[in-house]
Amino acid sequence: MGAKAVMTVALTHPDLVQNIIAVDNAPVDARLQSSFARYIQGLKKIEEAGVSSLSAADKILEPYEKDLVVRQFLLGNLHRPRVDPGGKPSPTLQFRNPLGILGKSLDHMGDFPFKDPHRVRFGKPALFVRGTKSTYVPDEVIPLIGQFFPLFELVDVESGHWVISENPEAFRQAVLKFLEPKE
Repeated sequence: MGAKAVMTVALTHPDLVQNIIAVDNAPVDARLQSSFARYIQGLKKIEEAGVSSLSAADKILEPYEKDLVVRQFLLGNLHRPRVDPGGKPSPTLQFRNPLGILGKSLDHMGDFPFKDPHRVRFGKPALFVRGTKSTYVPDEVIPLIGQFFPLFELVDVESGHWVISENPEAFRQAVLKFLEPKE
């Protein structure tokens, strides 16, 4: 949901933002894919198991997501917290984000707080990167993107929703090109 957070900050406080890069999301309310609920189920199983290694967590998550790249992305939220002031690490991995709150928020997580692009706009450069196999930025929302973000560029990357994880080099190239000084 980083893209929606970035868009919201840009529209709310444009003085704090030079430009934005939104990855596979648009300034519209969108229903999350059913895979997100499945991911939360798998992540909760990992939490309940009290795993001590990423490989053990990956084995638990595999039935919920077959794609290794997506699993690695999801498991990137695991960490080994310190359990005492001396810095002794916990024997078990824990998620940085509270899964219960995430699970309860899924119905509204795809919402966007602004509905009228005539009331608020971001008049600075904006890059929208969309995955060609994803459904989160359909062609029909491109005009709305232009209304909220009139200086936007759109780049399609051969990937699903997890653009950065699935095609990091194409994403990197799109960002570098966008950030090049313009004449």
